[in-house]
Amino acid sequence: MSTISATGSAVSSSSSSDAGSSSQIAQLTKQIQKLTEQVKNLSSSGGDSEDVKQQQELLQQQIEMLQQQIAQIQQQQAEKALEQQQKAEAATDIKKEEGVNKPTDTNAIDIYV
Repeated sequence: MSTISATGSAVSSSSSSDAGSSSQIAQLTKQIQKLTEQVKNLSSSGGDSEDVKQQQELLQQQIEMLQQQIAQIQQQQAEKALEQQQKAEAATDIKKEEGVNKPTDTNAIDIYV
């Protein structure tokens, strides 16, 4: 009978950059690959079928958990990208509204007759 080590990593919701998120995704993908190899090795190990089945189910649950973490990171990346896009659009909208017909505190003409 082989032993299985549970490897799970917590995903922080405040990742500092896209590079950090990408490295987290790469790390989680490697863990999924390792767990997939363990599942393959279990099926060829020839142990007690009940134990093998339970271990395979445990490994599948761990793989699903890691996939959910990857999906969460990707969702956070998408939200950040959308937020940055909205900020950029808002900044360009503000710049478009400046001018003679839309005076601001710094761009106003006082005319006295």
